[in-house]
Amino acid sequence: MTISYPKVCLLTALILLAGCAQNRDVPNLRNQVGELSQKVTTLTEQATALERQKQLNQGSTSGVYLLPTANTPARLQSNIGELSVALDRVKSEANGSQAVLHIRTLSGKALPAFKAMVEWGRLDDNGQLQNAGALSQPIQNGDSLLAKTTQSFELRFSDVTPEQLGYIRLHSVEPLTAESR
Repeated sequence: MTISYPKVCLLTALILLAGCAQNRDVPNLRNQVGELSQKVTTLTEQATALERQKQLNQGSTSGVYLLPTANTPARLQSNIGELSVALDRVKSEANGSQAVLHIRTLSGKALPAFKAMVEWGRLDDNGQLQNAGALSQPIQNGDSLLAKTTQSFELRFSDVTPEQLGYIRLHSVEPLTAESR
C-alpha cells in the first residue's frame, strides 16, 4: 500500500484550515449565551425573592408581604375572606415609584367594601426588612353597583425607586360599616 504524502498533507491542511475559518454562527451563539445568562440571573433573583416572600408570609399573622422581585401573588386570610394579592407594573415616577395592587376574592363572591393599609419599605443586603424607613398609606374599596371579585389600586411610593422598593405589606383589611363610609 502506497501512501501519497502530498495528498495526506493537502487533506490535513484542508482540515486545519476548515477548523480555523471564522464561523458566522459564533457571534450569534455568543449573543444567545449572553441572553440565556441574563435570563438565568433574573430567574435566580426571582426564585430567591419568592423564597423570601414565602418566609415573610409564613411568619406573618396580620397581613401579607409582596416582594416586587418575586413577581408572584400571595394569599391573605382577612376579615373579608381569603384574598389573592398581587403587585403589577412597578415603574419609576417623578418622586419615587408607582405600581398597581390587585386584590381578588378566592371564594368567587363579590368583593365587599373594605379599607386596608399598605406599607412599603426597603430590604437590607441580607433580605431583611428595614422597618425604620417604612411608609404607609390607606386604601379603600367602596360599594360598587356591579358585583366584582377583583379591585385594582394605583399606588405611589414616595422617595423609593423601583430598585429600592424591597417589600409591600397589605394589612388591617376590615369591612366598611355604614358608619365608616
